[in-house]
Amino acid sequence: MKPEELLYAKTHEWAAIEDVDGQKIATIGISAFAVEQLTDLVYMDLPQVGQQVTAGDSFGEIESVKAVSDLYSPVTGEITEVNASLPDKLEVFSDDPYGQGWIMKVRISDESSLSDLADFAAYQKQCAEEG
Repeated sequence: MKPEELLYAKTHEWAAIEDVDGQKIATIGISAFAVEQLTDLVYMDLPQVGQQVTAGDSFGEIESVKAVSDLYSPVTGEITEVNASLPDKLEVFSDDPYGQGWIMKVRISDESSLSDLADFAAYQKQCAEEG
């Protein structure tokens, strides 16, 4: 996935939106900026398939040698798939955060949550301001 084509939450999660059989599915991960800020990742807590998530609410945690950070869903819906290999291969976040580093897929139930997400240019500006 190309970072320029994704939508971003203020909390540094990205979402790639696609139509699958008439339903909007969001593939969700964390941005390269977030990975750089966290540095050395040591643990990740994945959500469960079938779990309902709400935009802006925590769905799991990621831990680095510096801190434990909540992961927040950028969309509202039902988790249809999780990247179960991630907890054993956290280096994927550094190597390919927008490809193999996806965390979960969500069947969107409330498309209004998409209006709160930023495009790439706005997200780049946010990252520059955060330094």
